[in-house]
Amino acid sequence: MTVTRFAPSPTGYMHIGNLRTALYSYLIAKHDGGKFILRIEDTDRERLVEGATDIIKSTLAITGLNYDEGPDIGGEHGPYVQSERKEIYMEYAKKLVDMGYAYYCFCSKDRLEKLHEEDSVGGYDRHCRNLSKEEALKNLKAGIPFVIRQKMPLEGTTSYVDSVYGEISMDNSELQDQILIKADGYPTYNFCHVVDDYLMGITHVVRGSEYLTSTPKYVLLYDAFGWERPVYVHLPLLMGKNEDGSVSKLSKRHGAVSFQDLVRDGYLPEAIINYIALLGWCPKNSESEFFDLDGLKAAFTIDGVSKSPAVFDFDKLLWFNGEYIHKMDEDEFNSVIYKFIDKEIPENIKRDKMLSLLRTRISTFKEINDKMDFFITLPEYDKELFLNKKNKISDYDIVRSVLEEARLTLSSLDAFDNDTLFASLMPIAEKLAIKTGTLMWCIRIAVSGMAATPGGATEIMEVIGKEESLKRIDKALSML
Repeated sequence: MTVTRFAPSPTGYMHIGNLRTALYSYLIAKHDGGKFILRIEDTDRERLVEGATDIIKSTLAITGLNYDEGPDIGGEHGPYVQSERKEIYMEYAKKLVDMGYAYYCFCSKDRLEKLHEEDSVGGYDRHCRNLSKEEALKNLKAGIPFVIRQKMPLEGTTSYVDSVYGEISMDNSELQDQILIKADGYPTYNFCHVVDDYLMGITHVVRGSEYLTSTPKYVLLYDAFGWERPVYVHLPLLMGKNEDGSVSKLSKRHGAVSFQDLVRDGYLPEAIINYIALLGWCPKNSESEFFDLDGLKAAFTIDGVSKSPAVFDFDKLLWFNGEYIHKMDEDEFNSVIYKFIDKEIPENIKRDKMLSLLRTRISTFKEINDKMDFFITLPEYDKELFLNKKNKISDYDIVRSVLEEARLTLSSLDAFDNDTLFASLMPIAEKLAIKTGTLMWCIRIAVSGMAATPGGATEIMEVIGKEESLKRIDKALSML
């Protein structure tokens, strides 16, 4: 059975890159009917951010990436928070020491800092690598602080096969004797994730390509213990577009790059998931770019993952999000949109009609406030806006005639719905010997003050009501 894990550090918001890793891990497991595990890697105590674990869990819940084992729900491999597994790592580190694949290092902080000053690369000189068992035991009994380091082979190469990038090899001479257990007794990421992945039965390790050159150190640990290596799946880098047209690693300077920020900006979780699924993966046997989570589970395969860096295009995400919003039914749309409206809507406004007009004209929910402004308050505009070559309006006389006739007709109406308005105004075009487009252009400019609007003249008037419509037409006539 395929078993994957998402193992984030609770150090802040959920970056889009982290979410993509979680998504791909989830899809690899679920495509084969396997298991998806959440593990919190909190051994770097200095970088912990309060509340970050809750953000991780809520993000997975909102996006539908439900884990089969993890904090809060438990499972057969718990605990699922690494700080609660501290004794496990020390046990396995000591086993490595006993087998000759690791050693105690008693170098003081001062010595290491001096070493770093002498060698800007910061490599450790393996000073304690060949201490005898007797010397190490004497130092331990004396209570001298220590770390446990991995004893790397000094010659030859270490290789492994990645599912995306193929065979990766590294000369062992380039591998540092990395720390496995720190002086505070906590393990480093480089050690504890290997132990946890083995103990939790992880079959596929999914992570960013920045770990490609670190993985030889990890497979050496698997080999030392005699454990079967997992399948490695390294994902291409996520890049962002710079102002000058170049690309660089995705960061905050490119815009909102956390899931939480995107949701606050009015993006739908389903649209975000759909878009980031395509950042580094290409579906096979499908011409559509639109996938719900079930569709992704059915379609996702590792051989569709690309080696090439993927560029996070905010314009493409905006388009995706707009398409998702436009497909929502009115009840679903209304249940979400009110969370984003930050201004008071006057009583004369027909809210449902207004939102129905705007639903297919916005790409994010946050845009609703700017889009609805003209319904609430007529914007300032110049009378030249009435002139229009397409509708053959070259002077203000025809505009004045249209608005005077329209005002007379509108003031006599009891019903003020779109169909009634349209049927009542149409005879004016015949009376003035003008086209319908000319008639409606003049009225729409008067009631909206805008050249481009969501909805036509009669739809706008239905939203703002009779009194406001007449008031706006009167203002236009006074301008003329």
